[in-house]
Order: sequence, then structure tokens, then C-alpha cells
Amino acid sequence: MANYISLYSGSSGNCSVIEENGKFMLIDIGKSARITNNALKELGLDVKNLQGILISHEHSDHISGLKVFLKKLNVPVYSNAATLDFIADNDLVPPHIQLEDMTFAGHNIGDFFVKGFETPHDSLSCMGFNIHTKKDTRMTMATDLGCVTQNILNQFIGTDLAVLESNYDERMLKDNENYPYYLKTRISSNRGHLSNIQFSLSAIEIIKSGVKKFHLCHLSDNNNTPSTAVSQFSLTAMENNIDIHKDLEILKANRRHEITLPTEF
Repeated sequence: MANYISLYSGSSGNCSVIEENGKFMLIDIGKSARITNNALKELGLDVKNLQGILISHEHSDHISGLKVFLKKLNVPVYSNAATLDFIADNDLVPPHIQLEDMTFAGHNIGDFFVKGFETPHDSLSCMGFNIHTKKDTRMTMATDLGCVTQNILNQFIGTDLAVLESNYDERMLKDNENYPYYLKTRISSNRGHLSNIQFSLSAIEIIKSGVKKFHLCHLSDNNNTPSTAVSQFSLTAMENNIDIHKDLEILKANRRHEITLPTEF
């Protein structure tokens, strides 16, 4: 079985591991190479077995550690064309690194097959990922998106593991006196981030397709807490005749500075 592990998640940095039989990929590297390498060592993962790095978009909390991390490695980086152009133009990877355009048709990356899909975010271009294993299992991840379109929802239907953003609590964001109006408007826009309610309503539809494993990702440190996000999910589920304690096998809220336990898919 393959495993999904969040190394760190949130506005201070994002990085996830997709691993099977010791070989693995990374999704984003938004903290320092030191932090990322230490987390991989803690998991017993050797960078010699790293098969590729997927980048969702160009914001710093997803790419800031990329260049130093790759200094002594020769691992391809995969993303959409706009993000790759930004990375190349701003010298964000060493010169020897191969940049690969992740087309929506799909791409073989080592032992994995990955298909990207577009997500609405205030970046040059933003991607979610469907990751397939040789055993025909699949996980789907979308982080940094302001709304869930029907196409995005379709990407999650029937997946073995869903990883979806649950960024902010609407009341906490509204009452946050440290956030100016323009920032609140940006976050809550259709090209910003998903609220706990938006996440929960989408998750209900995904659960109805048979998905039983969920991770909540990219929780805000200032406008959310893991317990707040999970409580909203539980309430919305109950209103839709779903008991998350009975109908789900896995429910985890990824943390800013903590490695999650592996989730098999």
C-alpha cells in the first residue's frame, strides 16, 4: 500500500510525502531544506529514493525551500507551464534541475502516475493532483482554492484518500482585527481559500461517493484551529445524516509544524 504523510501544512509552509515501498514523491516544499530533510530522516526516507517533486503553484509557502533542497540532488520538478516559467525566471531551482510540464493528460513519475487539474487561486496558475499507484489505488489533493467547481469535485469522487483545504472559520476571519479588509476579501473570494463550511459541504458529496479517508489541509493559524475545522465538518455531516465517527475510517487535520502519521491508500 502507498502512504500519504503531511510534513507540515499551513500558511507558513506546505509539504507532503507520497510513499510506496520506500520510493516517494513530494508535493511542494514551502519551508527550509533543513526542516524538510530532518522530517524525511525522521520518517526513515532516503532522498536517493525521491522520484519527483510536484509543485501546486508559485506562492512562497509552497516553493521557498526548493532551491536549497535540490542543490545536491537531481530530481525533476513537475508543475503547470506558468508556474515552471516563474520558477525558471526567478532562479528558484539549481540550473541542473529538469522542469517538466504537468499536462492534464497525466504523467508517469517513477512508480506513480499523476494527473493534474486546475484549481481557482490568486496565483499564476494552481493545480491539484490525482496520484495513482501501480496497485490501482488513488489519492486526490487540492490545496489553495477559493471554491470547489464541479470539475474539482469530480476529481475526488471515488478516490481512496481525499486531502482538501479547510483554511478558515468564517466567524474567526470576520472578527480578526489584525487582518485588513482587503486581506479578508482576498481570503474569502472565489480565488482565495476554502472556509470550513465550504470544505464540509464538498466533503459530504465526496463521502457519498464512498470515500472514507480524509485529511484537512492548509488550516490557517490565525483564523482556524484543527478542532474548529473538525467540529464544523462533524456538524455539517450530521445535518446530512452522516456520522463521521462511523462513516469515516480516517479523519485528520494536518498541522503547521507536525508530521502526521502515515495514511494508507
